[in-house]
Amino acid sequence: MGNVIKGQVTENRNATNRTDASLKATDDETLVVISDYPRRDVSEPMFRIGEKLKVLAQESCWWRVRSLQTGTENYIPNNHVAKVYHGWLFEGVGRQKAEELLQLPGNTVGSFLIRESPGQRGVYSLSVRHRSIKHYKILRLDNSWYYISPRLTFQCLEDMVNHYSDSSDGICCILTAPCLALNSTAPSSVTQAPPVVMRRNFNWRKVDSSQLLNSENHGSVDSRSNMVSYGVRSSIAAYLSIAEEEQKKTTRNKKGWTVYGVPQNSYMHGEDTD
Repeated sequence: MGNVIKGQVTENRNATNRTDASLKATDDETLVVISDYPRRDVSEPMFRIGEKLKVLAQESCWWRVRSLQTGTENYIPNNHVAKVYHGWLFEGVGRQKAEELLQLPGNTVGSFLIRESPGQRGVYSLSVRHRSIKHYKILRLDNSWYYISPRLTFQCLEDMVNHYSDSSDGICCILTAPCLALNSTAPSSVTQAPPVVMRRNFNWRKVDSSQLLNSENHGSVDSRSNMVSYGVRSSIAAYLSIAEEEQKKTTRNKKGWTVYGVPQNSYMHGEDTD
């Protein structure tokens, strides 16, 4: 009888190990920085907490990595990072460090991670950001199925994440996004154009007259910061130029008038010679 029980325990343990191995089977190794490196009291950190890193190579207790945020390549010791699988399974992260990561900018209500105990392989907890950070122990049945509440069991952690992403079903809130999901964008080598900002409720009374009259230096900094577009200023300048020519023409015509003096009257008559 004792041999039968021992055999069942061994079989269950082997099944658990196979489940954990398949869960972490991935070609794309990603790390997350769990503490600044170097420390701030030593020098300016090269890699900061929450930064995601792509593994390039492993050498003893060091990782050669590339930052997914900055593109920086360098070495970092393994006690400053944790492995991340599927974007949400953090290996070897304790409760306090999980709270630090979930409180970083970019995380919101519903941001979550599942963490494997640093001291016990195969022991998991769910940490969720809500009004405060909530933690839920993930338990396992003899058949290696997972559960938080005994009435809901899941064959794998992915199924558990999918379920609680659709319904809170007893936990604090729906799972919305993995911890630090918004911080994993690779740096772009292409410089993006600045965003176009629409000016609403344009008020002509706030426009300086000098901005209307200055149509020179189209590409200058002053021109780009002008509230009035270059096309409008050019049209105004053209209109003023035409008006000025008409004014000069009228003045020349007035000078062509013949003036006769009449001694007996105190006023003059103007006669248009054209």
